[in-house]
Amino acid sequence: MASVALVGSCGLPSSGPSTTQVLAGSVERQGTALIIPVTAEVSRITDQVEASGFSSAFLNAGLMASDVISSGDKLSITVYENVKDDPLLGNTGQRVSELQVIQVDGEGYIYIPYAGRIRAAGQTPEGVRQAIVRLLSEQTPDPQVIVARASGDGATVSITGQTTASGVFPIEAPTRTLSRMLARSGGITIDPDVAIIRVTRGTETGKVWLKDLNENPGLDIALRPGDKIVVEKDSRSFMALGATGAQNLVPFRSGTMSALEAIAMVGGLASYSANPKGVFILRDENEAVARLLLGRDDLVGPQRVVYVLNLIEPSGLFEARDFHIRDGDTLYVTEAPFTRWQKVIGAITGTAGTVSSLSTTANTLN
Repeated sequence: MASVALVGSCGLPSSGPSTTQVLAGSVERQGTALIIPVTAEVSRITDQVEASGFSSAFLNAGLMASDVISSGDKLSITVYENVKDDPLLGNTGQRVSELQVIQVDGEGYIYIPYAGRIRAAGQTPEGVRQAIVRLLSEQTPDPQVIVARASGDGATVSITGQTTASGVFPIEAPTRTLSRMLARSGGITIDPDVAIIRVTRGTETGKVWLKDLNENPGLDIALRPGDKIVVEKDSRSFMALGATGAQNLVPFRSGTMSALEAIAMVGGLASYSANPKGVFILRDENEAVARLLLGRDDLVGPQRVVYVLNLIEPSGLFEARDFHIRDGDTLYVTEAPFTRWQKVIGAITGTAGTVSSLSTTANTLN
C-alpha cells in the first residue's frame, strides 16, 4: 500500500500524453484542438501538395534560334572588295579587310565604317550580313561579307545553388533547354530525390522537382536570356514524437510523403510500447481546409487540428497510406495502456524491493 501511494504521488515516466489525454484537448471538451478521424474524404480534402511546375508562359516559350544575336554578343566580320587599288576599308592592294571583333552594344547596335550603325540584336548573322552588303554597295562594287557570331555572352543565364559549378553561362545550340544547361554546369551536388530547380524569368518564378524534370520531357523548358536558375535542397520536415522508433526532426525525402511513409522513416511504431489506435498528426490547418472538413463557415484563421489514425481498423493502413504529411506536421504516437500498467507494476515492485533492502540493512545494523 505504501508503494502504491508512493507511485501515485511521484507519477510515472512517459513519452507523452496518453490517447485519452490527447482527445481530452478537443474543442468539444473545452480544449483548443479540432479532433478529426482520418477517412478517405478527409485525405482528399487535405491533399494540398505545394504546387510545382511551370506556367504556360514558361512551357509555351519555343527554343531560341541558336544563331540569334543579342546585346553583348561579339561578332567577327570580314569584307572582300572587288577593287585592286584604293579599297574602301583596307590599304592599297589589300582586298580583304578583317574587322576586329565587334561587340553589340546595350541598344543592340554595331558600328561598321562607311556603313554606320546597324541593328544587330534580334537578327541572325545572315541578316546582319545582308544589311552590311546593302550599305557598302553604295560605296564599293559588289562587296562580299562574312559575319560570324564569335561568342554568345549576350544571351546568358545564371546558375547558383547546389551545383558543381555556379556562374553565368551562354545560351548556345547545345544548351537551349533547362536540363541541358544544368548538365553544362556540371550537374547537382545533392540527392536528386530532394533537389528542386527554381527558374525566375522577369517577375515570374516556377519550380520543378529534378526527379520530375528527368521523367517528364514536357517540363524541360526553353531558356531565355536573363533567366536565373537556382538549385536548392528541399527544406521541409516533420517532427516525430512518442512511441516511435526515433524521436527527432525528420527531413522529407521526396516531393510527397504519406503518413505511412513517415512512420516507416522513423523506424515504425515501437514494438513493445506503441498504441496502434493512438497515432496522431498535429497540424495548424488553414482556414479554407478546416471549413471544408467541418462544414462550418464560422472558423477564422489557422485552426489547430489533430488528425487521428487507427491502424487496428481494416482500412487504417490504407488511410495512413493516402493521408499526406505536410511541412511542419508533428507525428505523435501514444503508448499502449498495458505499457503504463507495466510501468506501474515495475515501479511498485521496484519500490517494494527498495523498502525490503532498507529493512534488511537496518536489521543488520541493529
